Amino acid sequence: MSEITVEQLIRNHEKAFKPEVAEGVEAVIQYHLTGEEGGDWIINIHEGKCTVAPGNADNPKMTMTADANDFRDVLLGKVNGMQYFMQGKLKLAGDLNLAMKLTSFFKMN
Repeated sequence: MSEITVEQLIRNHEKAFKPEVAEGVEAVIQYHLTGEEGGDWIINIHEGKCTVAPGNADNPKMTMTADANDFRDVLLGKVNGMQYFMQGKLKLAGDLNLAMKLTSFFKMN
């Protein structure tokens, strides 16, 4: 069984987005992933929609930096994102309130 790639998980944000939970949220989020499946991704939540694109945002509301494999484990629910944050495996900059709510905006499983 091949494991889902980090890119597939990130691109799935568009389909997994729950606009009713993110009502009124307007945010550009930057993912900076390091390691084997690393890369930079822009998550844009705007007018009840979520779009995903590779690249770097000019002025993100929040930036999350992590090893791609650690981030995959968080997205798959294998580990607790808050625990990884406390261990320094997930680094957050910018709007930390947004970071706390972010996972509730998506159907993760």
